[in-house]
Amino acid sequence: MIDGRICRRCLLQESGREDIHLDIEKHKAKIPEEERTPSQEYEKRLGICGKCENLADGCCLKCGCYPEFRGAFRKQKCPANKWGSI
Repeated sequence: MIDGRICRRCLLQESGREDIHLDIEKHKAKIPEEERTPSQEYEKRLGICGKCENLADGCCLKCGCYPEFRGAFRKQKCPANKWGSI
């Protein structure tokens, strides 16, 4: 949220929701390496989410997830099928 307004197309790291962002970072660190998305693919996923019309205030309006967490899991898919086979 920026100046009391919902931040459209902002990921948590950009939205000022530092408390949630830090919590997600802690949970991401616990994901076993074999289940984790490779960093280059993860950044591509976040780039796609950051431009998506379904993103508002760091949350996916399609499924209610935080893309920064969902995208960290190798086997997860975008609920709008936008990640494709990156």
